[in-house]
Amino acid sequence: MQQRWHPNEDVTPTPREVGEMASVLEGRHGHFAVGVAEFFSTQHALGGDAGRSWAWAGVAEIIRQREIKRCKER
Repeated sequence: MQQRWHPNEDVTPTPREVGEMASVLEGRHGHFAVGVAEFFSTQHALGGDAGRSWAWAGVAEIIRQREIKRCKER
């Protein structure tokens, strides 16, 4: 089945998808992952796409929470 993306579709991610995206960003960008997620959130907000902006903000928050947890475990 071919996936099609349309810029006006509701793309609200599931909590699982947000967690997976956070994992991908952490793996690829390490310490800079929060900044990358915030960048995408800001870009979508400036473009008027509140849904995607909110989703990326959620990714950034998950990464922050994981970082806090890792620091406490040390």
